[in-house]
Amino acid sequence: MNIAIIGTGNVGAALGKRWAGLGHTIIFGSRDPQGAKTQALLREAGANARAASQAAACAAAEVILLAAPFHACEALLQELGSLDGKILIDATNPFGEGMRLLTWPNSSAAEQIAGWSGGARVVKAFNMTGSANMLDADYGALKPAMLVCGDDAAAKTLACELAGQIGFDPVDCGALSQAYLLETAAGLWVNLAYLQGQGPNIALTLLRRQ
Repeated sequence: MNIAIIGTGNVGAALGKRWAGLGHTIIFGSRDPQGAKTQALLREAGANARAASQAAACAAAEVILLAAPFHACEALLQELGSLDGKILIDATNPFGEGMRLLTWPNSSAAEQIAGWSGGARVVKAFNMTGSANMLDADYGALKPAMLVCGDDAAAKTLACELAGQIGFDPVDCGALSQAYLLETAAGLWVNLAYLQGQGPNIALTLLRRQ
């Protein structure tokens, strides 16, 4: 599968490397594809990864992971060309001062991104845990949860498959209107990991009584 990664920070880099290692073709979209940071990432990701401009990466991809800072997304999406019909996985979080959600209470980052993306099939996922867990989701017998929501069933199924391939327990949380709950869960994880001193090697999970 051809997957474009828009945003080469910790989350985009971690997911790109993991999926490339599983045989997916990863296209890192960058404003500077030949820059030192992007080239170093390509060396880490291996033979299944390449770099292109952000618009070219999206044009060549079946699936797009958006892992850019939320405040930059509206302008960025206008530069990517037509995304009509593309699966767009939103991994952003709209955090403001004090970890407050900037989009609360009337919307979510995912819903706003759906409005900006010109017909993309938007799924919320890969936002509610840290990049260390994306690089290594192994917690022994229990799998960390990956909460997923969206309005397009096929797009949501694919996002769940991509989560399961790297060791997460994908949990369907319903329609895209529930994305604010996933963004709140991200705030909880950040609070526990950094503000409460638990560290990044923690994960949320869903227990099911048999």
